[in-house]
Amino acid sequence: MDLHISAAEPTTAERDAVDTAFALLAPAAAELTAGDRATRSRHAGHAVRSRRHLLLPLLHAVHDTVGWLSEGALAHVARTLQVPPAEVYGVATFYAMFSVEPRPPRVVHVCDDVACGPSGGEEILAALDERLSDERTCVVRSPCLGLCERAPAVLHQRAGEPDLSQAPATPDGVLGAATAPADPAGAQAETADTAFADAGVSAPQTGTGEHLRLLRRVGVVDPSSLDDYRARGGYSALRRAVALGPSRVIEELKASSLTGRGGAAFPTGVKWETVAAAPERPHHLVCNADESEPGTFKDRVLMEGDPFGLIEAMTIAGYVTGATVGHLYVRGEYPLATRRLQDAIAAARARGLLGGDVMGEGFAFDVELRRGAGAYICGEETALLQSIEGHRGEPRNKPPFPATAGLFGRPTAINNVETLYDVLEVLNIGGEAFAGVGGGRSTGSKLFCVSGAVATPGVYEVDFGTTLRELLDLAGGVRGELRTVLLGGAAGGFVLPSDLDVALTLEGAREIGATLGSGVVLVFDTAADLTGTLRRIAAFFRDESCGQCVPCRVGTVRQEEALARLERGAPLGSRETELALLSDLARVMRDASICGLGQTAPSAVLSAIDLGLIAAPPPARSNGHRGTR
Repeated sequence: MDLHISAAEPTTAERDAVDTAFALLAPAAAELTAGDRATRSRHAGHAVRSRRHLLLPLLHAVHDTVGWLSEGALAHVARTLQVPPAEVYGVATFYAMFSVEPRPPRVVHVCDDVACGPSGGEEILAALDERLSDERTCVVRSPCLGLCERAPAVLHQRAGEPDLSQAPATPDGVLGAATAPADPAGAQAETADTAFADAGVSAPQTGTGEHLRLLRRVGVVDPSSLDDYRARGGYSALRRAVALGPSRVIEELKASSLTGRGGAAFPTGVKWETVAAAPERPHHLVCNADESEPGTFKDRVLMEGDPFGLIEAMTIAGYVTGATVGHLYVRGEYPLATRRLQDAIAAARARGLLGGDVMGEGFAFDVELRRGAGAYICGEETALLQSIEGHRGEPRNKPPFPATAGLFGRPTAINNVETLYDVLEVLNIGGEAFAGVGGGRSTGSKLFCVSGAVATPGVYEVDFGTTLRELLDLAGGVRGELRTVLLGGAAGGFVLPSDLDVALTLEGAREIGATLGSGVVLVFDTAADLTGTLRRIAAFFRDESCGQCVPCRVGTVRQEEALARLERGAPLGSRETELALLSDLARVMRDASICGLGQTAPSAVLSAIDLGLIAAPPPARSNGHRGTR
């Protein structure tokens, strides 16, 4: 392949960042891709086949070091990986956390989404605009940071220093962190991590009941100690899996009726059986830890509070499906979860729980962590595969499905974080016992992310079949007078107070025209500006559309424009005309978009129209529109 690479040269720091990262990653890359070369030869040259998937880590290495991606740095990455420069640039510009323009070394990402914007995010933005004069720092409006239970939330992205999160954030606290002395050793981030974890509000049920399954170790186990994890039952599920063997584990999963907890609810046992039986080799395992749905934070709580649980569950999945490498794709906005998972992987590796002979049982499995960089669409499974492979995170057409042609074209099992933790419970108590909780396609327990106008926001674990009313009571009840609940997240829909006795199951939600989705329960009282909330949701989907297909690329823009006009009280024609336009847009996006983002982008808007929740515009206010991302 002839590459025409820019004459721009990297700085010494940029060159060192790329070369160091490549030296660390390349040996593992050669082993990882050895079995995939035949498949990937259809798409590119020999060098690209073995190196292309290192593109995202190398971009992270440069960006972490200098704070942006210069032309010289991109050229050096292209030369190192033998990837066309235009494709390197295309990937770099796909992610919101990367910048290809010079910017200060510190970036303050302030969430202005549905939970944080009305709960102090806008006040923080106003205060920073007025009071922040540090030339080392710039401020960026951000979509949901996955810290909704502690709204408002802020993420500090800092060149040469560890990233850190603040939540609940205050203007003074954000200013202090933004202007603090440089901290390349990470002492400030370590202190912030400790304070953040010690706040103890993310999982209010922790340690309070024997009924807890997924949350039973969160807030109880030391997340940095492998010994503490094992003392509290850790790795008993893996030992049982090895004793049963892959085929019997699959039978237990099928008996449990465990379905995926990411929203699609596909039977886990069937998925693993398909991958395990596929004749093509190698097989791959991917953990989708890129939860980015506004209002969703359950996976973050599990990864921060019980990181070894995810490593154990991935090891079981690898053993059963015949995968020797697990790809753990973590949201770029989760610095604490990322650090704890990296430490857990290293500890497990050092103790023989990952590597060439796991627990001395004669099978190989290891975990490779990949950081996202701010792209909601990468939560869609095929877009995630594209991202890992070093391409723009644009969804693929299906079929073929990942179980038969996934990562690098090979059979791939993809599960989200909560689903994998459920596998531990299935093995600990048995498939039939797991199926005895709930019923139908809704078995076991479910995590719900409760935020908004409730007394105690956080992650709650309840058995399938618990009512929405009981869940809200568990969260301390509604603050103020309840108006509506957004169920299932931005891609879900609204339910009314008259629906509070609905059973929280896949079937129960469907009966009232709703969905459980990713487990979001965002509560609004009568003081909430629902039209403004819908405009924020529409702006989120407009920003996050990958742009690959016209219905989504254009439809999300038109949807946001119509809602913005309604919010301002300036409809084109009449209010009824705008609502009819929104309904028509929704139908086109739902029927013609390539992937779930475009298909569900109008869901909340449609449900609000159907329920008459779009009210007359409130008094004049800031529209809170996001800046360029």
